[in-house]
Amino acid sequence: MISRGVDPHLIKDLELWWSGPQFLSKPECEWPQLKDSSNFPLPELEIKSHTVKIEPVESFIQMENYSKFTNLKRVTAYILRFIHNIKNPKSKTIGNLTIDELTNSFNFLCIVAQKQSFPNEYATLTKNKQLNSKSNILSLSPFIDDHNLIRVGGRIDASSLSYDQRHPILLHSSHYLTKLIFNYYHIYNLHAGPQLLLASVRQLIWPIHGRRLARNTVQKCVMCRRVQGKTLNPLMGNLPAQRITLDFPFRSVGVDLAGPFMTLNRKGRGARLVKTYLCLFICLRYKCLHLEAVSDLTKDALLMTFRRMISRRGKPAEFFSDNGKNLVGAANDIKKFLKQNKESIIEFATQEQIKFIFSPSYAPHFGGIWEAGVKSAKHHIKRVMGNTHLTFEEISTLFAQVEAILNSRPLCPLSPSPNDFLALTPGHFLIGRPITSLPSPDLTDHNSSSLQRYARLEQIRQHFWNRWNKEYVSELQNRLKWRTNDGPKLKIGDLVLIHEEYVPPLSWRMGRVTRMFPGRDGVSRVVDINTTKGSLRRPLTRICPLLPD
Repeated sequence: MISRGVDPHLIKDLELWWSGPQFLSKPECEWPQLKDSSNFPLPELEIKSHTVKIEPVESFIQMENYSKFTNLKRVTAYILRFIHNIKNPKSKTIGNLTIDELTNSFNFLCIVAQKQSFPNEYATLTKNKQLNSKSNILSLSPFIDDHNLIRVGGRIDASSLSYDQRHPILLHSSHYLTKLIFNYYHIYNLHAGPQLLLASVRQLIWPIHGRRLARNTVQKCVMCRRVQGKTLNPLMGNLPAQRITLDFPFRSVGVDLAGPFMTLNRKGRGARLVKTYLCLFICLRYKCLHLEAVSDLTKDALLMTFRRMISRRGKPAEFFSDNGKNLVGAANDIKKFLKQNKESIIEFATQEQIKFIFSPSYAPHFGGIWEAGVKSAKHHIKRVMGNTHLTFEEISTLFAQVEAILNSRPLCPLSPSPNDFLALTPGHFLIGRPITSLPSPDLTDHNSSSLQRYARLEQIRQHFWNRWNKEYVSELQNRLKWRTNDGPKLKIGDLVLIHEEYVPPLSWRMGRVTRMFPGRDGVSRVVDINTTKGSLRRPLTRICPLLPD
């Protein structure tokens, strides 16, 4: 009783104190049964903890419903004006928004953002108490100003900068308001980069982890991604069989058109300038070139050019072409011509038992060997012609001379040893057989003294082919460019931009990948894309991946 706080003058009348409980005088079987003591709550063993409950900050405006900072600030200003006019009906504010109203609107939004981002710090600073040593903003020496905003104390209070620059408003980069401010300054500064964007924002606010948000803002800007977007470059593909298997020259031929070159229609006075084009045929195995002058872009002129080439170099087994999509100068005329006469060319090739193979559209890298041949031919032609206008016969002669020069180039690197053979050239493979002759038996192991003259010539020609196998083909092992496949991995359903020639990047079409076509080496090089105007098929070098949705 004494330990339970009973007054001493009452103890003399308490029977429980003097005699004890009445059940003790009864038999033990009649004593009351005690319950499990572990179920009884003991007040002295209870752990009491004090927690601070942070109530969610309620705002009359939902910031996530706005995509532009200016719209959010103006709408908030009109709501604050409405509240002011309701409370002060005799002094209503009307007309356009003033600078003070917009400033008050921005301060109100910053207060809501600070209460949501720094609830404990805001409550502590409002009560003029010291922040916890574990606070993330303690190093900035924050304080509450006259407008109930948390500002950065910093160390530059003695500078000549303005008050907003010396003590910027503190915001967290994860808050939606901060992201809207970064987007606004990014566009206001004409799509500034991360460094300039962060410097501009810090004139008004101090964002926590602002450098990271500045980089994310620039990376997620669709306009910047369109301008800076780079197309995919997959790993350089393996060479086709036509490049590395032994056969006669011009058995597999690549075709390309170049030009126009301005020529005279005749000599003497009254001559006028006409367009002449270069038709290039290149042997895919030995890089032998055959150049023909084409008078105009008509079906008959091109078919006669094909017949001249076949008559001089022999009938090929297959022609390769690039659809004319990548040509420069007369690109529009040639593209239109090839598009309109593609069926006629294929029909001519079918009658001659020649297979005609077209590369995918917008894929000049599929025919790099004839693109390099055009570049080499133009190198000599432009330097010889200059500003001179030749006749058709003269330019045909020039093309033949350039062809002879290009067919004399070494196929392999030159050896520094004077005892080695002369370097192989495409010209070595253009002699030694009639056009209609069949392949001869292998004579490389025979003694040259026991062979007749024709057989000896055949042995020399086969010797060139063996050297081509050993010296030239081994040089093709290296990948001179596109050596890795470390770029973004394209998947079905990804959002991409389609790179178009002669079209600004901001006008590139957008679509989604629906199908991918792997090449011979397993690497996808051509994809199908679904756009608003239908489905297209483009190589990866015309595709610029965008950010995920």
